[in-house]
Amino acid sequence: MIAYLIAVIPILIWAYLLVGRGQFWRIAARRSLPSTASRNVVVVIPARNEAVVIGVAVDSLARQVFDGSIHLIVVDDGSSDGTAEAALAAARAAGALPRFTLIRSAPLPQGWTGKLWALSQGVTAAGALGADYLLFTDADICHEPRSVARLVANAEAHDRDLVSHMVKLAAATLAERLLIPAFVFFFFKLYPPEWVADPRRELGAAAGGCMLIRPQALVRIGGLQAIRSCIIDDCALARAVKHSGGRISVELSRDTRSLRSYQSSAQIGAMISRTAFAQLHHSYSVLAATLVGLFLTYLLPLILLFLGDPVLFGMGLAGLLLMSVGYLPMVRFYGLSPLWSVCLPLIAIFYAGAVIHSAVQYARGHGGEWKGRVQDA
Repeated sequence: MIAYLIAVIPILIWAYLLVGRGQFWRIAARRSLPSTASRNVVVVIPARNEAVVIGVAVDSLARQVFDGSIHLIVVDDGSSDGTAEAALAAARAAGALPRFTLIRSAPLPQGWTGKLWALSQGVTAAGALGADYLLFTDADICHEPRSVARLVANAEAHDRDLVSHMVKLAAATLAERLLIPAFVFFFFKLYPPEWVADPRRELGAAAGGCMLIRPQALVRIGGLQAIRSCIIDDCALARAVKHSGGRISVELSRDTRSLRSYQSSAQIGAMISRTAFAQLHHSYSVLAATLVGLFLTYLLPLILLFLGDPVLFGMGLAGLLLMSVGYLPMVRFYGLSPLWSVCLPLIAIFYAGAVIHSAVQYARGHGGEWKGRVQDA
């Protein structure tokens, strides 16, 4: 009897996730929005050792189809690989030098993360340009031709202070196909877009690769200094804006994409590990609860298939089917075979390992390592 009571837990969990958590798993097509009045957008790109990709990012932004004006600011955060030169060359080739600014970052002050310090210098420079909106975007993002127009139209049509797009991540290598769609799936499970956009809920989130924000909203929260030490800076910014009375949204983008490629599961694991323990508020009790939750949600249904009890087998199969139904839309969004939707138990084991590794790295004083910097210690 006790075994049956335990076995029903995954079914109840997945019934709740599919019905009661803002329908996060549904991949809705983005609606076309009407064109907006002319607006002045200042793009701030923090970049550290991104010479391989930043040229494409700058070119994609320099060639936007947009009724307003776009000024690009690249903040070179102590790169040693020619990032600044690559960005400048791309702006020159696109004929965008008159609306391009290159900033060499000042030394990183105590208490700031590198990305936020770079962004803050870009925001300061943008102050003289009369921006209606600031676009914070990473150096490895290729924007589709109407990306800025869509962001601004979204902000104005729905009166948003912060609009964020989860760009389409690369899913070409075996490791990416196995792990990247799940990364996006887990993000939206944690932060259902419907709940993020609901002003009655406190939940706030954004995807740091592409965030459009009104300067007034940034001033209202006290600027980036208010979140200067937050390693998960995108969600910290979104929460601050929402808690100050601002309206926010986060959604998937089908066309704007990341240029960053992960050739191995180890590289993806390092990306997850960098912020995972910070997401758990550096709490080992929350870590333990998270691991138990992963086991009950993803692994227990699989285990039930091998216990030799027909009832437990049926309950395990039901849990796996519900799991696959929830994951299938994300698999299809990435253009993968539906068979990938049955891989979540295996993927959950990997993510559990990455979370544990994150906690171990934090305990060793190496939390949040990124491009030679320890940012979460």
